[in-house]
Formats: sequence, structure tokens, C-alpha cells
Amino acid sequence: MGDEAARETLIGQIEGVRERWRRLVADVGPDRLEEPGAMGEWTFKDVAAHLTAWRQRTVARLGAAARGEPEPPPPWPAELGGAEDDPINAWIHDQTKDRPAEELLAEADGIYDDFIAAVRALPDDALTDPNRFPWADGEALAHANFGGHLDEHEPDVRRWLGAA
Repeated sequence: MGDEAARETLIGQIEGVRERWRRLVADVGPDRLEEPGAMGEWTFKDVAAHLTAWRQRTVARLGAAARGEPEPPPPWPAELGGAEDDPINAWIHDQTKDRPAEELLAEADGIYDDFIAAVRALPDDALTDPNRFPWADGEALAHANFGGHLDEHEPDVRRWLGAA
């Protein structure tokens, strides 16, 4: 697959994940956004903020690569940098829990446009070089599963929806 075809395939994948996300948001509906239980004690609004924060991290990394800059530091405190995900997730939750649901959902939807823009801005070789991004664990971006985090959390949300 050529670099441009790889880029368009990756963008198609991101758009597909966005459509899945939009279906999930619609299935949850506005009345349940702040109801606990979507993922443990978290509300669906919390899940949206969580997924968005991690996507923002990826977009920031890709944007820096597109500009030829070093990888930016994560947005969380440095002492959490090498931590397991749970303390980072708790920090993200603490930072976002009081924000309005509508604002968080708009940000969650908009991050896909940022993601696509970052992919479009990458040099061609960044898409197919499996060693370009150390955080990708030797996988070329063109072969990455950018829906993986949604894959991880959507079943819990769907179970929560079905239990109501």
C-alpha cells in the first residue's frame, strides 16, 4: 500500500471510530450522561472525558511529529508520567468531572477532526515506518487500531445501557 493510500485508509478508520462513538452517544442519550455506572462509578460524561484526554495525547504526539518537533510531555503532572494508567485516569477524572456534559461531548466529537488533521499533516514515511513512534510499540501508524480504546470501554457502557 502506498503512503497516500495508507493515509486515506487510516483516516477512514478514524472516521469509522467517530461514527461508532456518535452511535454510542446517541444510544446513551442526553438524560443519562451524568448517571453513574457507565464504567464503574463513572458517568458516561466521565467516559467521554477519559477517552478524549487520551486521544488528545495521541493528537499532540502526531502534531509534534508533523512539525518536526520532539514529542511533547503529557498533560498530567510529571510524577504520573511513568505511572500505571489508573493514577493518570484519576487525574484526568479530577480535571474534568465538573465540566458540563455538553462541552465534554462536543470536545469528544471534535477530537476526531483534530486527529484527521494531524494524520494529514504527517510526512509520508511517518505512516508506514514501524519505528517512527516509540509509543506505537513497533507498529506503523497505517496498521494501528485507533479504535482500541473505544473497543475497551464500549462493552461496559453497552452493558450499563442494557441494565437500565
